[in-house]
Amino acid sequence: MLNYIWLGLMTIAIVVGAVNGKLNDVTKAAFNMAETSVTIAFGLIGIMALWLGIMKIAEESGLVALLAKLIKPISKRLFPDIPSDHPAIGAMLLNLSANWLGLSNAATPLGLKAIEELQKLNEKKDTASNAMVTFLGMNTSSITLIPATIIGVRISLNSQDPQAIIGTTIFASVCATVVAIIASKVLEKLPLFKRELEKPSEPPASVDKAEEKP
Repeated sequence: MLNYIWLGLMTIAIVVGAVNGKLNDVTKAAFNMAETSVTIAFGLIGIMALWLGIMKIAEESGLVALLAKLIKPISKRLFPDIPSDHPAIGAMLLNLSANWLGLSNAATPLGLKAIEELQKLNEKKDTASNAMVTFLGMNTSSITLIPATIIGVRISLNSQDPQAIIGTTIFASVCATVVAIIASKVLEKLPLFKRELEKPSEPPASVDKAEEKP
C-alpha cells in the first residue's frame, strides 16, 4: 500500500510541475531531498547502533525478564489475556522502551517480534486480538521521554537548540497514549467488536448416511 501512496505522490508532483512549467524545479528538488535524506540517515547510524546494542544486551542478560516481572501488575491490567511470563511481554517491553527513548526505527523489529508472539496466542488468526489492538495503540502513540531520533535529526541540520522539543514531546505523547489505551479498552467492550473476536462455532458432526443400518 505504501508503494502505491509514494507512486501517487510522485506522479502528482510530476504532473503538477509539468502543468505549471516547473518540471525542472521538481527534478532539482527530488535530487536535493535525496541528498538530504542520505545525510540525515548517516547522522542516525551512531544512535541506532548504540541503542540496538543496549537492547540486545538487556535481552541476553535477563534484564528484560526482570523488568517484565516488575511491570507484571500493569501488564496484567493492560493485557489480561497474555501470561506474564510469555515472550510477547518481553518483546512488547523492549519495543515500548525503545519508543520511550525516541528510537522509532530501532523499535520496529521489536514491535514485529511482539506481534508475532501475540499472534501465537490469537485464537482467531484473521482478526487482531484485543492485546494486539492495545499494543498497537501504545506503540503508535508511544510516550517519548527522550526523542533521540528527532534530536539527532535536528543536530544533523545544525539546530541551535536541538533539545528544545523534549517538554512538548513528552506532553503530547502522554496525552496520545492515554487516549489510545482508553479507546482500545472502551471499544473492545462493545458488542460489535466482541462478536468479531468470538471463535466460530464448530459445525455439527455429519452423519454418513451410507453407513447407517436400517
